[in-house]
Amino acid sequence: MLLEATQASAAATQTGRDLVTAPASGLDLIAAQAYIERAERERREAALDLDRQEAEVAARRTQLQEAARERQVMDKLEERQRADHNAAWARKAQGELDEVALTMHRRNRQVAA
Repeated sequence: MLLEATQASAAATQTGRDLVTAPASGLDLIAAQAYIERAERERREAALDLDRQEAEVAARRTQLQEAARERQVMDKLEERQRADHNAAWARKAQGELDEVALTMHRRNRQVAA
């Protein structure tokens, strides 16, 4: 869009130059000047629109990066909680196995005695 507006502005300026070198009436020169001004105004508006769009993209990129960081934090927290849960389960299971082993040891001592 900016490129098209810039090209139109350049074409309008060239048209104005061509009118100056060729025989033209005052109305032709006024019309050419209005055309040049309109093309330049459209080029400036296109540049402003492009700047706004770039600012919006930058803002959304920042939001996306923040969301990605938050997601990464949540994933790490979930992983840590899962590891804690697995460790607690392993301790409980080991305690139960130890209890079974102790019971078996006591039974074997009673049978031997």
